[in-house]
Amino acid sequence: MKLHATVASPTDTCKTIEVAVVERHHHRSPPQAIKLSPIPTADDNNPYNLTSPDDENSGEEFFIPPLNFSMVDNGIFRSGFPDVANFSFLQTLGLRSIIYLCPELYPESNMEFLKANDIRLFQFGIKNCKEPFVNIPEEKIREALGVLIDVRNHPVLIHCKRGKHRTGCLVGCLRKLQKWCLTSVFDEYQRFAAAKARVSDQRFMELFDASIFKQQSLPFSCSKR
Repeated sequence: MKLHATVASPTDTCKTIEVAVVERHHHRSPPQAIKLSPIPTADDNNPYNLTSPDDENSGEEFFIPPLNFSMVDNGIFRSGFPDVANFSFLQTLGLRSIIYLCPELYPESNMEFLKANDIRLFQFGIKNCKEPFVNIPEEKIREALGVLIDVRNHPVLIHCKRGKHRTGCLVGCLRKLQKWCLTSVFDEYQRFAAAKARVSDQRFMELFDASIFKQQSLPFSCSKR
């Protein structure tokens, strides 16, 4: 494309010059978006399970674990409060029981999920109090621990609201029964509680007497750690 411009010379004589303008067109296709699956699958050709937008409507179902989900031992899992988005994932665990450590009523949607999947609910209402007013009812922890180590209730999921304090205390008491040293018990608790770790919780686990359960066998993978 050519443009015409008029300039003045030193002798005030006007001259018209032609200016050539080169237009460059960059033919770049926009980058294709990818989406990271919540749970990557072990695939050598696609280790991060990346999918293109064309795959979004392929009908593939994603499994989303609850907050702070982790495996504790064979047949024992822990997490924060599961919601509707986590139900498909929980179905893959084949749960037989859920140990719920909050005093609030279980939501109706969760109860319907339990009924549809023949999952039994064990509720041990423990109030969530902040330090220095933490009061962990030892009797309820003992009752919950009795349910937890009964293999007839496995696979079982333990959860409270965030999967940190109440769940951490119950798992910590289980570890004492499995003869873990306190350093390992506290390390596991702190990995989930992080900056919210409570001295009162760790003191409770340290003083918890697991001798009442010593006569019961523990067919778990970590029982001899």
